[in-house]
Amino acid sequence: MSSDYEFSDDDGEFYDEEMIDGTQDDETELSDDDMDMDTFGDDFKVASKGKRKSYEVDYESLSQHAVEKLMQRDVDHICGIFGVDASTAGLLLRHMKWNKERLIEKYMDNPTIMLVAAGVTVPEVASATAPVRSNSIPPPQPSASRRPATRGSKLLGLASGSKTAKSPSSSPTALYSTPKALQRTLSKKADEPFVCQICFNDSRDMNTLTLDCEHAFCTECWTDYVVSKVKDESEHAIRCMAEGCALIAPDHFIHSVLIPEPGAPIGNPAIEEQNAKTWARFQELLVRHFVACNNHLKFCPYPSCTNTVSCPSAASKSSLASMVPTVSCGARGIGGSSNQMTQSQSFGLGLQGKEHRFCFGCPIESDHRPVVCGVAKMWLKKCRDDSETANWIKSNTKECTNCQSTIEKNGGCNHMTCKKCRHEFCWVCMGPWSEHGTAWYSCNRYDEKTGIDARDAQSKSRASLERYLHYYNRWANHEQSAKLSLDLYAKTEKKMEEMQITSSLTWIEVQFMKKAVEEVDKCRMTLKWTYSMAYYLAKGNEKDLFEDNQRDLEKAVEDLSELLESPIEAENIPTLRQQVTNKTVYVQKRNEIVLEDTANGFLEGRWRWNISVDGFDDPEESQ
Repeated sequence: MSSDYEFSDDDGEFYDEEMIDGTQDDETELSDDDMDMDTFGDDFKVASKGKRKSYEVDYESLSQHAVEKLMQRDVDHICGIFGVDASTAGLLLRHMKWNKERLIEKYMDNPTIMLVAAGVTVPEVASATAPVRSNSIPPPQPSASRRPATRGSKLLGLASGSKTAKSPSSSPTALYSTPKALQRTLSKKADEPFVCQICFNDSRDMNTLTLDCEHAFCTECWTDYVVSKVKDESEHAIRCMAEGCALIAPDHFIHSVLIPEPGAPIGNPAIEEQNAKTWARFQELLVRHFVACNNHLKFCPYPSCTNTVSCPSAASKSSLASMVPTVSCGARGIGGSSNQMTQSQSFGLGLQGKEHRFCFGCPIESDHRPVVCGVAKMWLKKCRDDSETANWIKSNTKECTNCQSTIEKNGGCNHMTCKKCRHEFCWVCMGPWSEHGTAWYSCNRYDEKTGIDARDAQSKSRASLERYLHYYNRWANHEQSAKLSLDLYAKTEKKMEEMQITSSLTWIEVQFMKKAVEEVDKCRMTLKWTYSMAYYLAKGNEKDLFEDNQRDLEKAVEDLSELLESPIEAENIPTLRQQVTNKTVYVQKRNEIVLEDTANGFLEGRWRWNISVDGFDDPEESQ
């Protein structure tokens, strides 16, 4: 598959119209409020963004229009080589998943098979199914005139007969007809009325539509069929409605079905609006299919966003062992919510102003730095499978001291018998029941050596469970704190407004609170994923240094969060502003230290795991 795309700066806007503009401050120019932040003071002196950091990746944000240009370029390339029209080239490319090299190779080997497989032409065997009246009828010729003479297609045959009667060229596609533009015919033959095989409508003024297969259906059925396929099934390859027919409707046919022709009578405005949305959805599905077929492209997973990201450096699976390809599509907010924005949300504060960041290399729809994709997916799977189960097991079960099977007590008696190995022991002290004598319902032998040994074995068997719950509880705590960030955004907005009222600060000058909240939210995401990484890291100096950096970042984040929660007093606003500003810069630096050290460790191969991870060496025997 070709991946040598080059993108220009004039490929269009990189964000949805319903989302907040001026969002690509990481890659392009700063927004107005960021520029104003530099004018009123040097509160936030950070490193220059000119040099890419070790934990960042090169990527390009693309709008849907820019992706459509890439698709059109591939279509034009195939048209120039095969000498076919754009509709045929598009169907061929979609059939081969937009792999131009593979398409050219297969088409040159056998164009007939490729055209039929892509749904461009009707296979030759289809003509054999037509009724044969006598043996004197010559075999049908591979041209448009071989279509069956049905009621709705006689005029079509006459219209195209002169076009196909010309001498065929040497092109391999000359013998095969391609889908024509929308055909509209009237049923005027009184002695043989046309009946739509879908709705059984036999109206004399009914309009019918047909592809090259000449399976005619009424326009209403075609419209309902296309709308259903696109909106309900998200289908971009819409085949003929006739049973067993594999012909695919070209794009211009779909457009003619959904969008009225110029000069056509005005229909129901609601239906026309619905059809226009269906056509837009159809174009989006084509773009999504193109993006899904290219390893270096990924569609933004945020709701209502139609942007795409190109990241060739993360296209291969092997590259994901040395980087965490976190990218942004260039848009902010949730589509459709921009009509009800407060002042702070217009400045990027709150959910409506959040930048669309996600991982390019895996289905996780969030920034999971610093842990690589393989480890992040293992952790999420373990949490889904084990978190609640582990908590219940810890609270309600114990292990058999003989075979280590997990046992739940289902009665009041302390005399337990393992159903697996038939070992009898005491539920209270975990010692053998044979040493308890007649103490059937009580246990006063806690200090017996056998009971101590059994409890030691019990503790060892639960060590892995306790270890998992240690990391999971802290991971879940930061995840919960991140979810509560929406409340923190709202509280901060009120405090910013209160500062304006009780002091001489302007709205721009109280933006230090916004910066602090955003940094806390970002660092909590980092801290959350450091616990998943620490769970799988093998013991050693590298893990100790990693946890030291983790501890420093966590303490700094908690200190900054405490400052943000502190009450606002007019006489303390200057001091609070200085403290919040200083702590925000410190937290940002600590976050960069964690991310850079982890990223450098992946590049240098320093990290060792206690479990097998794709792309890394197997864990050492001692671990």
